[in-house]
Amino acid sequence: MPELPEVETTRRGIQSHLEGSAIKSVCVRESRLRWPVTDDLQQILPGLTITDIARRGKYLLLNTASGTLIIHLGMSGSLRIVTNGIPPQKHDHIDFIFAGNLLLRFNDPRRFGAVLWTEKPANEHPLLKDLGPEPLECEFNGEHLYHQSKNKSLAAKSFIMDSHTVVGVGNIYANEALFMAGIKPTRAAGKISLARYRHLADCIRRVLQNAISQGGTTLRDFVNEDGKPGYFKQQLKVYGRGGEPCTLCLRPLTEIRISNRTTVFCPHCQT
Repeated sequence: MPELPEVETTRRGIQSHLEGSAIKSVCVRESRLRWPVTDDLQQILPGLTITDIARRGKYLLLNTASGTLIIHLGMSGSLRIVTNGIPPQKHDHIDFIFAGNLLLRFNDPRRFGAVLWTEKPANEHPLLKDLGPEPLECEFNGEHLYHQSKNKSLAAKSFIMDSHTVVGVGNIYANEALFMAGIKPTRAAGKISLARYRHLADCIRRVLQNAISQGGTTLRDFVNEDGKPGYFKQQLKVYGRGGEPCTLCLRPLTEIRISNRTTVFCPHCQT
């Protein structure tokens, strides 16, 4: 699943090509996404200019003077820039055709993604209005985590993956941040000190920034004729390494399930 670094990499990959460009037309081949693509999208968007491309959590926001196109990549979605006239491949569900012979192509094999239009401020949309702070912005810190965790018995990993706590900390990066912070993922959120939450907030930020930095090397992949964005190879310490030696103590890593998600940690280094 595309997580925050992949979505941010996508945003950066398409930004320089689309900001300031006008939409000429929209081609919807498959409207049955997580929420049906409305019929009027092909009438609303032509003639509008993309003023800027932002991100809120895992949502991409293509802003215009008249409203915002909200795109979520779901479980398997991707966006890429192609030259107008390149034949669509299987699961290429929507094309946004721009001036300059370029188009933005939305591909989603599992159709769990979303393409939505709103004329109201994007932050008032039901999908966005109750989201927690962005992990890379100053509003997110250890004090916020500590305050939100009061009297909570759920696992620390589930706590930081809750989008009401903080947005964009998906399964992979929750595993990695907790390992970096030395916090056991099963520890009750309400039993973690302020000092440890300050460290965890810093680790979340560092893990995500490092992933985004790695993702920057693949921006060229967003302009091609037949491929999807090749998300970066990740340098992971624990995720996907259950049973392998811990990079710190060399003891075997433990793999369990928390909230039905794969969770890998070191029982010795994380407490």
